[in-house]
Formats: sequence, C-alpha cells, structure tokens
Amino acid sequence: MKINGNAKGKKGELEFAHLLEDNGFKARRGQQYSGTETTADIISELPYHFEVKRVERLNIDKAIEQAIKDCGDNIPVVAHRKNHKDWLITMKFDDWIQIIKTVRDWQFASYSV
Repeated sequence: MKINGNAKGKKGELEFAHLLEDNGFKARRGQQYSGTETTADIISELPYHFEVKRVERLNIDKAIEQAIKDCGDNIPVVAHRKNHKDWLITMKFDDWIQIIKTVRDWQFASYSV
C-alpha cells in the first residue's frame, strides 16, 4: 500500500518523537500545534531544531539549509531515514564538535580528584 507524502512525513515525525521519548526526552510534533513555516518538526527539551525527513531520496543540502534557516537559537539537525533503515542525524561539523568537546570536558571533570 502506497502512502502519500504528507502522511509519510507525519508518520516519520511521530516515529522520531517516540524514539526521543523512548530514550528519556520529552518530544512532540511541532506542526500540529503552531503550524508556522519555521516551527521545528519536533519540539523537545533538547536545544535542537529538528527537521525530520522520512524519504527514500533526500536532498540533504536542502534539508540542512532549511534547518539552519529556521533554527533560531537552537542547533539545526536533520533526522532522516529511508524505509527499513536506521535513523541518521546530519548536522554542521562546528555544532557536532562542540557537543563532542562538551562531553569530553564533562567526562574529564567527573574523574578529577
């Protein structure tokens, strides 16, 4: 059974929100509440602007540009997956490396005497 694009997008957003919730983070779809052009697909307690794409052929450049344009003070992230594949996260290197440095610094700080 073929599913239309809007339904597949909604299903993907719900799936990703549940994935965040299953990992201990509050999350919900964004569009059904405020429905503005710059609303993140997923609203969560995390400092990220989630653009969720559930497509077989993703133009990742266009998706990340959209997330960057709409993110405000949050970190732009594209969460995406194809049918029968795992979820992937795409973000700018500068944002990713800051997260890695923060985790590294936290780990070293927790072991200091």
